Amino acid sequence: MPRAMVLLADGVEEMEAVIIIDVLRRAEWDVVSVGLKSDPVTASRGVVLVPDKVWNEVDADTFDWLILPGGLPGTQRLIADQRVLQALQTHARAKKKIGAICAAPTVLHAAGLLRGQAITSHPSVAERLGDTRRSPDRVVIDGNFITSQGPGTTFEFALTLVKTENGPDKASELAKSMICAKS
Repeated sequence: MPRAMVLLADGVEEMEAVIIIDVLRRAEWDVVSVGLKSDPVTASRGVVLVPDKVWNEVDADTFDWLILPGGLPGTQRLIADQRVLQALQTHARAKKKIGAICAAPTVLHAAGLLRGQAITSHPSVAERLGDTRRSPDRVVIDGNFITSQGPGTTFEFALTLVKTENGPDKASELAKSMICAKS
């Protein structure tokens, strides 16, 4: 069973956070939502999310996946947290999987991980991604990185994570059960 940490900071895009967590749990992943602080997280549209754990209660190295939902204020908070950047760098060095959607690829860029990578992001942050190979595709896989564009691509993104880890049959089964477009 894959183990995934989904990082949540104030200003996270709630649709992305909840859909990713939900789809991966439906795929029977061990998903832990992790907040940077002990308080509930207030998402970008005012929805309050209660993370499963707080950063200092987990060891990022024990996760197979680090997944970052977007939301510009949330991603700015992730960028400002050195623990997050260091965990991403360690994860990348270990060739573990990293997923980022919407504005969250900017966190990967801040961690120095995207040079030469093929990625996608929300169009509003594309210019902030430096020396990358930006794609117009809704979801992009390049090595151990999976990126996606935003709230409207979240189901595709989450199902791509499942497809990568569990295979196309499991992703199709989930898409069908949730009445999603074919993945």
